[in-house]
Order: sequence, then C-alpha cells, then structure tokens
Amino acid sequence: MRALRNGSLVAALSATALLVAACGSGGSGNAGAKSTTGSSNTPSASSSSGSSSPNLSATSFTNDFSAMAQLKSVAAQGKGKIAVILPDTTTSARYTEFDAPYLKQAFAKAGVSSSNVIIQNAQGSDNTQLTDAQSDITNGAAVLIVDPLDAGVGAQIEKYAAAHGAASIDYDRLTLGGTRDYYVSFNNVEVGKLIGNGMVSCVQQWGVKKPNMIVMKGDPTDNNATLFAQGYMSVLNPKFSSGWTKAAEPAGTWDPPTAKTEFQQAFTAHKGVNSVLVPNDENAAPIISYLKTLNVKPQSFPVTGQDATLVGLQNILSGYQCGTAYKPIYLEAQAAAALAVYLNAGQTPPTSLVNGTTQDTKAHKAVKSVLLKPEWVTPKNMESTVIADKFVPAAQLCKGNYAKDCSKYGIK
Repeated sequence: MRALRNGSLVAALSATALLVAACGSGGSGNAGAKSTTGSSNTPSASSSSGSSSPNLSATSFTNDFSAMAQLKSVAAQGKGKIAVILPDTTTSARYTEFDAPYLKQAFAKAGVSSSNVIIQNAQGSDNTQLTDAQSDITNGAAVLIVDPLDAGVGAQIEKYAAAHGAASIDYDRLTLGGTRDYYVSFNNVEVGKLIGNGMVSCVQQWGVKKPNMIVMKGDPTDNNATLFAQGYMSVLNPKFSSGWTKAAEPAGTWDPPTAKTEFQQAFTAHKGVNSVLVPNDENAAPIISYLKTLNVKPQSFPVTGQDATLVGLQNILSGYQCGTAYKPIYLEAQAAAALAVYLNAGQTPPTSLVNGTTQDTKAHKAVKSVLLKPEWVTPKNMESTVIADKFVPAAQLCKGNYAKDCSKYGIK
C-alpha cells in the first residue's frame, strides 16, 4: 500500500490465500508457529490452543473492534510485552493517523494492559528501528510487530529477536530473507489488480479511445511495489498487446516530488500521452496538480491511486482520479494484534486466522500469512466504504468546493 523506505532487494513475491467458501475469505493455511527459546518471558508457540480458545478468522474483524474481546482469556495468559515498531511519518500519514491508534485500540479491546504494549515509530531511521527492537526485548518484549523500513534492517531485527527468544511478525511488508514467524498484510498482488482493473474501467467510462499510457511504479527496492506492479501489469499487458500503447515506464519511487519529475519527463518525451497508472494517491497528487496547470479537464485523463488519502478521495470526487485501492487499516491492525496475543500466550494462532502463505523468495520459504482483502473506491461507493468506516470524516472530505461533489454522490 504504501510509500515505504529504501531497501536493498528487488524480488518478485507471490502470495496465495486459501479460501473457505463458508466464510468468504477466511481459510486455512499452515498455522504452526515456530518454537522459540530464550528468556523466561518468551512465548513458545504450542499446538495446544485448547478447545476454549477463540477461533477467530481473517474475516472476523470489523470497524468496531468487537471481535478482539474474544481474545481476553488468551491475553490473560500473556508472558511478556508486545512491541510494535512502525517505519516513519513522512512516506505516509497512515502510521500516526491510523496504524498506531488502531493497534492501541485492538490491544485494549483484547484485554492487554497498556503497560504491556509498546508502540514506536522509527522516524525513517534503520538504526532507530534496530535499537528500538533491541531495547524492547531488553525491557521484556516477547513479541515484536515490525513494519520494516527495508529488508536489511528487518532481517537484522528478526535475527536478534530469534536469538533472544522473541517471536516476530512482519506487518504490512514482508522482510525478504527474514526469519519472522508470521506476516500480516493485504494481498498486494490483488491490490495491483484492483488498480489495473480500475484503470481499464476508467478508460471505458471516460471515453479514452486510444489509451497512450505512462506506467508509474513504487520504489524498486520495495517488495510491495514489486507485488503491486505484478498485479496491475497482469491486467495491462494484454491491453498493450491489443491496441493500447505503453508510452513509458519510469524507474519508480515513493517520493511524490520525484514521481512528478518522472512523469513530467516521460510526458514531455512522449507526445500524445493521455493516461497514467500511478500506484498510490500521494504520488498521483502532484501529477494531477501538474496536469491541471496544462488545463486538462476532469474525466479526460485517467489517473489511478491507492491508500484512500483525503487528497486522493477529493481528486476522485472532482473527476481527476479514477479511484483508489482502499485497504482498511483497522483490519490489518486487528489481525496483527490477534497474532501477537496468541504468540504471547504461547499458543498457535488458528488456521481460520492464518488464511494463506506468502513466498519469501530470498529465504525460499512459504511464510504463514494473514492476507486481507482490499477494495476499489470510486465516487459511487465512497459513502459505504471510507465514510462508513470513519477512515475519512465526511465533514473533512466535503469542505469548500467539494461540497457539491459530495452532494452529487450522496455523501453526507
């Protein structure tokens, strides 16, 4: 989802979710947790989760966090603290606005004492993220939830955690070559497919007869960017083979000013460009601002996005962006918190929660995963998704010039 930090690896990663028809996207995967040894506060995952333990599934979570209360009996058996280390505050506003408060709420609803929860932000520093992890373990953390700045520091943290008997969970991005116990994220290939299909629908709806497209990418060192591209190129490549034109494919970045420069250079070099696939809202925003300076009219130049940011949603309402891949962060926060509660109690998370695997292409290992479902948001379903979830307040979305657009689409 997201604009993540620099890393040292570019690899294709495939994710597979095993779905159970009875509950939609809940399924079964290999949920046996790796045993850990070390300090006395270490949770050792066991196969005896017990008949009295809650059997949460990947589809149990809702925006009122009510499912987390089922974990109170498990949380009471916790053997140590749970530490969360988020990556930064610059590449996306989500970490301070959503992830941190949602994780805090999830643990509270599960009955985990606030004194046993540590939530930190590395502020974009690999050294800070590593030293935070080391300090947390020293101070009694038995489970780490880490959104790694890059694969290098992620692997260091996980190696240190394993050596000191702590379990670790990759949050939102997989650490290639890491030794984590579990991974929690949205199915990022599916996110990419949503973006690609959103572009196809937009081209049709906006009447772009001969698409001549610039295809943007996220940071090439970010494995999530690789997965997003895998998804949207699986949709677009057949189109490029049957009449659409791919004008350019810049190197990629998660830095919005750099994305704008990449687009301007490609747009200037290739005459007749009339659409651009952009993998997130924050990169799309300066590109759209640039197009407006060229007097590009609404619903004439398809632009895509991801993350359902306020600016992205407003660009969608005003007809300058086709849609956005929305990943309800409250789902991800609850799934990660639930895994951590089970591990901290020495229990194996149920297979109904761990609904898939994700391939670590460097470690050559299938990682037990909770894979959540993203949604494509357009003006027609904005009210029933991001507004209903309180992801963005309607009063904030519909300010000023956007009030008329909100009224048009029934957003209130």
